[in-house]
Amino acid sequence: MSTPSPAAPAPTPAHAALDLIGRMVAALELTPLVAVCSFDRDGVVQFCNQACADLLGVAASEVVGKRMAELRSHGSRQAEHDALLEEIWRNGHTCQAGDWQVRTGDGRELWLYSTHIPVWHEGQLAQVFCMEVDITQRHREFDALQAAGANFHHLFERSSDAILLLRDGVVEQANPAAVCLFKCDGPARLVGRSLHEFSPMQQPSGVLSGEAEEGMAAEARRAGNAHGEWHYVDCEGGLFWAEVLLTAVSLDGSNLYYAVVRDISKRKQAEHMLHLAAQVFENSRDAIVLTDRGRRVIALNRAFTVMTGFGPQDMLGKPVSLLRSGVHEESFYREVWTQVEQSDHWEGESWGRRHDGGLFPCWTSISAIRDSAGLVSNYMGIVTDITERKKSEQHTRHLAEHDFLTDLPNRVLLLDRLRLALAAARRNQTLLAVLFLDLDRFKTVNDTLGHAVGDRLLKEVAGRLVHCVREADTVSRQGGDEFIIMLSDVAGPKGAAHAADSVLHTLEQEFVLGEHIAHISGSIGIAMFPADGEEIDALLKNADIAMYHAKQEGRNGYRFFSGAMHARIVERSGLEQGLRRALAEQQFELAFEPEVDIASGVVVGMEALLRWRHPELGLLLPERFIDIATEAGMMVAIGNWVLQEACRHARGWRDQGRQLAVSVNLAPAQLVHKDLLDCVGAALRAAGLPAQALELQLTEAMLMQGGAQAEAVLGKLRGLGVRLSIDDFGTGYSRLGQLKNSPIDKLKIAQSFFQDGTDATAIRIIIAMARSLDMTVIAEGVETEDQLQLLRELGCDQYQGHLAGAAGHG
Repeated sequence: MSTPSPAAPAPTPAHAALDLIGRMVAALELTPLVAVCSFDRDGVVQFCNQACADLLGVAASEVVGKRMAELRSHGSRQAEHDALLEEIWRNGHTCQAGDWQVRTGDGRELWLYSTHIPVWHEGQLAQVFCMEVDITQRHREFDALQAAGANFHHLFERSSDAILLLRDGVVEQANPAAVCLFKCDGPARLVGRSLHEFSPMQQPSGVLSGEAEEGMAAEARRAGNAHGEWHYVDCEGGLFWAEVLLTAVSLDGSNLYYAVVRDISKRKQAEHMLHLAAQVFENSRDAIVLTDRGRRVIALNRAFTVMTGFGPQDMLGKPVSLLRSGVHEESFYREVWTQVEQSDHWEGESWGRRHDGGLFPCWTSISAIRDSAGLVSNYMGIVTDITERKKSEQHTRHLAEHDFLTDLPNRVLLLDRLRLALAAARRNQTLLAVLFLDLDRFKTVNDTLGHAVGDRLLKEVAGRLVHCVREADTVSRQGGDEFIIMLSDVAGPKGAAHAADSVLHTLEQEFVLGEHIAHISGSIGIAMFPADGEEIDALLKNADIAMYHAKQEGRNGYRFFSGAMHARIVERSGLEQGLRRALAEQQFELAFEPEVDIASGVVVGMEALLRWRHPELGLLLPERFIDIATEAGMMVAIGNWVLQEACRHARGWRDQGRQLAVSVNLAPAQLVHKDLLDCVGAALRAAGLPAQALELQLTEAMLMQGGAQAEAVLGKLRGLGVRLSIDDFGTGYSRLGQLKNSPIDKLKIAQSFFQDGTDATAIRIIIAMARSLDMTVIAEGVETEDQLQLLRELGCDQYQGHLAGAAGHG
């Protein structure tokens, strides 16, 4: 038995159960009324309480392990006793209790009242518990009573035992002790009545009390006397157990008896408790070991042998210290036993040792058992194998501290390790680096190949990252496609850069994901301790800021944190907060750029351009805030405002007699939003604008990435009567077949074709393609008359830009 660590936890229901087991097993050892022992099929004693040892006249440590036949004999009735035990082992039934005369090893002649109880374990008869009461003195009193003769009346009146004279089954006389036992107000309550009238209808055996009384009387007439146990009800209605000796006397032809009745209720209660305790001891799933006051083992239950492999033959009579696991030092055991001596109890976790040398975690309860004089007579240990519980706790803790998909440490465990690593870095004055990694193009893989492939990719990434760092470092997944790498005791920025290069290199290698192949890269931000922050929150935040800048500067690279980055992030954060107020406070406004028909020079439409009149920064162009609004998830709300406001202006132009169409750019978030059709319809209805007066612009990238879903949405918009155009055409990767199958009305030639010299060939090809698809072509960013003349010669339909400003104002 290994002793627990000295830190007792608060009581739990399991601990309360162990306490109950302890008290019941202690009852086996300490009850003075009943001698208790148990023996196996070979008659070898497995347990012996102090009362039994005293009865046999030997020390308890000398009883266990010996055969009962060596400790006492039953004289002429030995064969009868052996047959009784054989019957118990054969049928597993409790035999009827009875009186037995025995001779002990030290030569004493005793009368014992014996009860043998079979104890089962997992469906098999394991042991027989024997409970015995010394009734030697009682037998002497009975013998004296029978030999009293002329002195009978004196004994009758003075006897401490209840004595009743019965004639033909009816009480004729009752002595004072009988009146007291049956709690009567005088002998008259007993005289003239049969004893079974003071009994319940049935005895515990199930026999009717009247029939049982007749049977005992018949036995007394046959053998001279009869002996047995009886349930009585006293005059106050209380039930009690009694031992009855019924002796037959022949006189004047009548059936005359005298009955000696002794209250044995306390003994029967003790026997009942001992019976339960015996069952608990043998059938407990917890291992129980009992020692004497010298801590030598005197009993083990079956669960102890099953749990540890140590049987009675290994441990009986030996010091319990042989069971120590070897994990704890001697000082530990001294401390625990000191507490047991001081408080009579100790419990906690430690390690147990099996017979084969294996170790197992256990919960151990050690209690001191004291006798009636208050002296320690025994120690009891109850051991529970908590291997499965510890595995479950470890599994639960692992789940709480690791990412469910990649099994990498999650944020909880990362923060704990960061705390320890920072403490070590401060103590040893070493450097530490935090790398914040965000995967590039992961969303494309997830959207095109599916989430199952995306999850597999994340697992593969996790495996590669772990191989890029040292065992002392930590790779953690924060969720989505974000990872954090903690490099402890790193060799300065150079060491951190080397690790970042390794990560980027391994991510550049293709990922084979079943039948799919994926190519990704990563953007990494690096924050160093202590230069970029001395606390966890600062390091994580600054690494995140640096990662954002790495992504903004082209991706597939790393950046170290700097103060300038922080300033830009602060500015960005301020803009995001301002954007959330801008809608509510009507800070947005629209500017309009005319679209001019090249042939006639007439303005045919207006493109709505969003502006933000910031209360402190003045008028801001979209380039300053659109990306922030997109990342903040505000573009659907802002786009709906633009749509409503543009339609309202177009209605105003019509009311002035100008039949102009209005062109509105759709944000990617709007195109995939489920309420786009409703929003468009609501804006048209609110303004009273015909659908053909509204043109919605989207980019080639939106058309390509949207796939079949985007095609379906565009078809429904076209069904409303709204016109559709492709903005910045020629800069993406649209295929002719895709354009042919899309409900597109207009292509807008990107402004880039007029920068660094006009690319007339590309413009000619785009116009020819548009003509083949029956689409209108408009060129944006037209700045000079020469550019306009070229477009006129190539057959372009419309233009917009600086040169169109005069036409718009005119």
